[in-house]
Amino acid sequence: MNRFLIPGAMLVLALVYPLLVQSLPVYERLGALVLLGAIGASAWNIVGGYAGQVSVGHAVFFGFGAYSAVVVYTHLGWPPIAGAPIGMALSVLLAAAIGVPTLRLSGHYFSMATIAVGELVRVLSSTSEFLGGAQGLGGPAIPRTVFDLSFLSATPFYYIFLAVLVLLLWLTWAIERGRMGYYLRAIKDSERAARSLGVSAGKYKLYAYMLSGAFTSLAGSLYLCMFGFVDPESGFGILISVKMVVMAALGGAGQLFGPLVGALILVPLEELSNSLLGGKGAGLTFVVYGAIIVIIARFLPSGLLSLLGRRKVTRAD
Repeated sequence: MNRFLIPGAMLVLALVYPLLVQSLPVYERLGALVLLGAIGASAWNIVGGYAGQVSVGHAVFFGFGAYSAVVVYTHLGWPPIAGAPIGMALSVLLAAAIGVPTLRLSGHYFSMATIAVGELVRVLSSTSEFLGGAQGLGGPAIPRTVFDLSFLSATPFYYIFLAVLVLLLWLTWAIERGRMGYYLRAIKDSERAARSLGVSAGKYKLYAYMLSGAFTSLAGSLYLCMFGFVDPESGFGILISVKMVVMAALGGAGQLFGPLVGALILVPLEELSNSLLGGKGAGLTFVVYGAIIVIIARFLPSGLLSLLGRRKVTRAD
């Protein structure tokens, strides 16, 4: 019972949060952004946290989801959310295509390969007239039906994002406690040792990469529905990938609630810097992310949630 007490309390608090801030639209929007960030970071956590394959090019899947949503509206007249399954399918295919060669690499070589793929896709999207070129594409200016997911308040987005995050966390929890979770942790600890015990490392890393790409793409589609616009930088920019990595690492990569904890800290910090500095805060964002990465690598390689584990051990002693 104690194991489910804290997650249950967190879920109740998440459900009532919009009611507590319903007179403060800024905080309604902030809550939705935290959940959206947690979805992207939790999706990255499947391959980066559990399998230990640090992808710094996950923005390519995010962009696929965002552009799929806006393309079906622009060229077919469909509701943007109808592009979400298309983006997820394309992302799974892309993950399979680039995962087979790149997942053979290890360490920083794999990270560099994912950056190269992401930047290549970003450059190609900026020259594509079908995708709106460097100017990007926009969704419906005014809502046509409820399926356009165009709301005056951020509260509906908040609950949609919360439902997706709960589904993703439940799926991650199931994987974590199943055979695939054990295999991924074994691969992360020592791929050579895992192979010697009969684990098909390449297959399970690819499965994790494809699943991670699918949910990252869903996060991109939800982003488009909320903001109504995407361009190459906001869809495929490397900063999107860096955010996912930093959120997961800050809270605790390879831990179920690590990305959520990271999003709870990083998203409000980013919004605060943007509100105080405006456009001048873009450069500061990179500085802050770099400082967080250095601090994590030096003092908290297992993330903030590892501090709770240390306290439990200390009390037990």
